[in-house]
Amino acid sequence: MEQVPLTILSEHRCHLGEGPVYDPATGSAWWFDILERKLFEADIAAGSVTVRDLPLMASVLAPIDEARQLLAAENGLYVREAATGTLTLLQAFPDADPRLRSNDGRVHPSGALWIGTMGRKAEEKAGSIWWFREGEIRRIYPGVTIPNAICFSPDGRTGYWTDTNEGILWRVDLDPETGLPAGEPAIFFDHRGGVGGLDGAVVDAEGHVWCARWGGSCVDRYAPTGARVRTVRVPASRPSCPAFVGANLDRMLVTTASEGMSDEDKAAEDGWGRTYLLDVGVAGIPEPRAKAFSS
Repeated sequence: MEQVPLTILSEHRCHLGEGPVYDPATGSAWWFDILERKLFEADIAAGSVTVRDLPLMASVLAPIDEARQLLAAENGLYVREAATGTLTLLQAFPDADPRLRSNDGRVHPSGALWIGTMGRKAEEKAGSIWWFREGEIRRIYPGVTIPNAICFSPDGRTGYWTDTNEGILWRVDLDPETGLPAGEPAIFFDHRGGVGGLDGAVVDAEGHVWCARWGGSCVDRYAPTGARVRTVRVPASRPSCPAFVGANLDRMLVTTASEGMSDEDKAAEDGWGRTYLLDVGVAGIPEPRAKAFSS
């Protein structure tokens, strides 16, 4: 396992850190503690972190424009006013069920958001992966237990995702103009029987996929061929999602979690729940803005 230089971005101990994203327009990185209903904002250049309470569980934030953000939460998609934090429901999930919540998601280069839902107790096949753009929402993959690793190639022609419960990282051809599937998913990497579970992911500027390995204390890099080519250590057993941040998008923010850890586990692990910056020597690509409204 490869060791790279790293720093602690936030000492806050997340119960379930998730959903990191970087907004180049503001120089801010955002992420969540889903279970504790908290939203974090970090000024990457200054190294300062602000923590805000949320009225509900949320997991993904995507800038719409300078003033508004799209927020994926437990019962649907909200518009968040960046200046005030005010939330307005934009689109409820069609299968609104209080037993479900949002999980992993990311914006496609077309401006479409892919967002996963799952059971609050990870009930088998209770969740789905949804496609949303300009006020339209479609279920594209039903019967998912723990949706994760949603990310896209730089040209928007390939999508990746996993059901952590099954251990297969899938790839699928996409329509680059819409972000909708243009074929059936194929196995990109088979992790069944491996250590830990596939979790959140992001694609770098070279088209390689970086996927956090929950329970594996690492982030893995996969070539476009599907070969695992690097494994970078994270000083926490439950890394949950990476994102490229900074003015040059050359640092990797990795969220972690303590969900499922006993007091004994925490006593034996110093790094649980913290948020880290890793110097992996690779740059990312700017996250697209979400197209939340029809033009």
